[in-house]
Amino acid sequence: MGIFQPFRAIGYITSSVPFSVQRLGTETFVTVSVGKAFQVYNCEKLTLVVVGPELPKKIRALASYREYTFAAYGNEIGVFRRAHQVATWSRHRAKVNLLLLFGEHILSVDVEGNLFIWAFKGINQNSAPVGHITLDEKFTPSCIVHPDTYLNKVILGSQEGYLQLWNISTKKKLYEFKGWNSAITSCVSSPALDVVAVGCADGKIHVHNIRYDEELVTFTHSTRGAVTALSFSTDGQPLLASGGSSGVISIWNLEKRRLQSVIREAHDSSIISLHFFASEPVLMSSSADNSIKICGSMGVRTWLGRTIKVLKCLSKTMLKIAMIVIFHKKWKFNTSDGDPDLLAFRSGHSAPPLCIRFYDEGRLILSAGQDRAFRLFSVVQDQQSRELSQRHVSKRAKKLRVKEEEIKLKPVISFDCVFFLSKTTLAEIRERDWCNVVTCHMDTAQAYVWRLKNYVLGEHILNPSPENPTPVKACAITACGNFAVLGTAGGWIERFNLQSGISRGSYLDMSERSSCAHHGEVVGVACDSTNTLMISTGYHGDIKVWDFKGRELKSRWEIGSSVVKIVYYRPNGLLATVTDDFVVRLFDVIALRMVRKFEGHTDRITDLCFSQDGKWLLSSSMDGSLRIWDVILARQIDAIHVEVSITGLSLSPNMEVLATTHVDQNGIYLWVNQSMFSRASNIDSYANGKEVASVKLPPVSWMKSSQVQDSDEPVMDHLESKDTSAFTFQDQQIPDLVTLSLLPKSQWQSLINLDIIKVRNKPIEPPKKPEKVPFFLPSVPSLSGEILFKPSTTANAENAKTDDVENNASKFDMPPSQFLQLLQSSAERKNFSAFTDYIKGLSPSTLDIELRMLQIVDDDDQQELDKRPELLAIELLLEYFIQEISCRNNFEFIQAVIRLFLKVHGETIRRQSRLQEKARQLLDIQATVWQRVDKLFQSARCMAVGIAPIASAIGPGIDWMELGLQKIKV
Repeated sequence: MGIFQPFRAIGYITSSVPFSVQRLGTETFVTVSVGKAFQVYNCEKLTLVVVGPELPKKIRALASYREYTFAAYGNEIGVFRRAHQVATWSRHRAKVNLLLLFGEHILSVDVEGNLFIWAFKGINQNSAPVGHITLDEKFTPSCIVHPDTYLNKVILGSQEGYLQLWNISTKKKLYEFKGWNSAITSCVSSPALDVVAVGCADGKIHVHNIRYDEELVTFTHSTRGAVTALSFSTDGQPLLASGGSSGVISIWNLEKRRLQSVIREAHDSSIISLHFFASEPVLMSSSADNSIKICGSMGVRTWLGRTIKVLKCLSKTMLKIAMIVIFHKKWKFNTSDGDPDLLAFRSGHSAPPLCIRFYDEGRLILSAGQDRAFRLFSVVQDQQSRELSQRHVSKRAKKLRVKEEEIKLKPVISFDCVFFLSKTTLAEIRERDWCNVVTCHMDTAQAYVWRLKNYVLGEHILNPSPENPTPVKACAITACGNFAVLGTAGGWIERFNLQSGISRGSYLDMSERSSCAHHGEVVGVACDSTNTLMISTGYHGDIKVWDFKGRELKSRWEIGSSVVKIVYYRPNGLLATVTDDFVVRLFDVIALRMVRKFEGHTDRITDLCFSQDGKWLLSSSMDGSLRIWDVILARQIDAIHVEVSITGLSLSPNMEVLATTHVDQNGIYLWVNQSMFSRASNIDSYANGKEVASVKLPPVSWMKSSQVQDSDEPVMDHLESKDTSAFTFQDQQIPDLVTLSLLPKSQWQSLINLDIIKVRNKPIEPPKKPEKVPFFLPSVPSLSGEILFKPSTTANAENAKTDDVENNASKFDMPPSQFLQLLQSSAERKNFSAFTDYIKGLSPSTLDIELRMLQIVDDDDQQELDKRPELLAIELLLEYFIQEISCRNNFEFIQAVIRLFLKVHGETIRRQSRLQEKARQLLDIQATVWQRVDKLFQSARCMAVGIAPIASAIGPGIDWMELGLQKIKV
């Protein structure tokens, strides 16, 4: 247990596993793998629909059918209904590499040549395969495909270079094709009967007639590498798309038997999957560069559907012009260049990020990676993540016939941004006015500015020391957002105005031999909060404090060791430095002395970060440790060790979330600060102190496969209609979660504040007799204000009979009210759903009266008290509360009813020993449920009502644990 607990990973779009496409109604969904979990996207705009649970091993193959997803991991196959695992097939003894949807069956093939046939109709946990085929020993399966119209037959490709045709019904090999003396990497069936396309490792594509075993046409990739993906167009045009290990997509014309177009800037890495949408000139591709792209022509109908809102706003004349433009829109595959339009894409870092920093009150994360991309990730909503534009990179790459990566800016090694905590600060105004981010790039003598409001590269390029250009190594933006200070590898420090991009002077130390700021590389620069001081650090360990406006050197001191990184905390003026001896030192720049020294890391320290309140200093190292230092107490309060070393970290302004980047990991990992959500006031209760605890990296999905095993509760439905955002709820309970009653807040909150409401609504004066009342109709006053007439003698007699019946019923312990009848019958059936529905329909005042009707007032005779029917009803209510809290249904409503119940009957429970045991059980279950909810959901907050009066109800002899239910985390 530590301060930071793993939460989830962001920035992962897809991996090196081929995707699976399914069509539901009018919409198409694609299921992709992201390591140990899978994600489902809606192909219309590539919006994330479902995230599957984390599996024990990485996913190796995927298949999907309607609401079911089949994922092969290790030698097992998980069957998921939406995001919940309903079965696990484990008959394979080797790793499963291939899955194929075959009618109502799933075919699975492992690396040892075993093919199992599974029926997924009527899935259960102990499902057994309906068939098994053992392939030849010298046949290593690499791909599997079902040719259209071939009943019960599949084609298997091998790494040895030949194909086999199998009948899975008779389990016999029907034919073996000779092959092409090259490993087969992909195979796909064409719309034409008896024709398949086979991709080989030598870069050749063979279009083959399997009926007559004849070669129809052969294509060869111009780039080196294997053919990794193939797809035929199904909209009537004879096109074949092929992808290779170089990231280039080639479009082949089958009628003319030649290359039609090449998409060179398709992806930065090997193509994993290609798919032409049914009857549409739209191609979807996925790559190992962590991206999915959809390109092609939107078509007239699709384009009209997407722009109908715009067309409604146009006048009749403009509408005619727009319609002419629409119907003259042609499919880009048929133009001279042959390149399709990019319609939608989702991408993350294709190489590990180097620098990260929280932005915009902690909702966004700025990230720069080795893939030369500068990205913005949203912590709240995945659709808001994007890459910042670098000025028409695609057009320039297309014109120069090179990849986009080659003309992008070099990788960012350091950046700084204008930081603001609220929407009313000066920094937020600067964001609207001009650029608010400055970046330093590897081996680049210029620094670049960015305008985050428009997500684009700025119009100015900052060029320090043009006479003697050296790479820019450090940068800092002032607190006001007007100036940027740059430090170079040659020791030069210069200040620039961000609005105009003009230089505003340089900082020179005349005592240096080269007439610059430092002798050697400038490691870091920083500015205080009032633009009074500027602090700079050189690689050789010299720290200098400058007058910001006058650019004069005020003081300096030597550390005695080479400095590799600095972090400055503006509110208290503390400067944290990292040296090559793995020691973190804190300096007071005003007092010009060292105030803290932290030792513990055993390898190179990669990053530092102050908490927003300045009490903590976080440091990461290549030894795999993340250490948290208490600046005030000058000691280490917590440390964790991860299996992959941390390269960068950033703590959100509210200190709730920590973001980290790791070696060879393309995503950003989020950790939850437990101290912000825990009820414990002492941090030592969950911190490790000097001990280093080993922790696994946060998963992509917060759900574990064990949490959803054998659960049929849907999280999100793949709907067969256009509305994909709808949910379907059932009565089953999601593990470790609570279900709310969905009642209006006023209904259950009024139960808590009923006394206040009664006092507030108490009449100031007694009710007055109505002025105009018929003199011949005698009436009586009523509480509701309605006019009631005096009952007749017959009515009085009937009422007397009714009272006698009720008295007789009470003598025989028969509950006279519907409240007690439902309570007793529900307790006998051990199912309180009907009783819960009844009390949910009562008004707060009616429910209060029903509870007070059970109150025992004359409790002088203890012996007679035990026989009272009210005592039995109170005991039944305690059992009801225990049952409902255990099931965690109607949570906030039950909490409010418990509070009202204890307020009315707390004294009775305290005096009766038979009720105290029930109260103890209620307290234990209540504490257990709250602990589970608090542990599972540490990243959100809501208000609920507790049961604090239970302490006084049970009595002083019970060990009362303060639950703190007034402020919980759900």
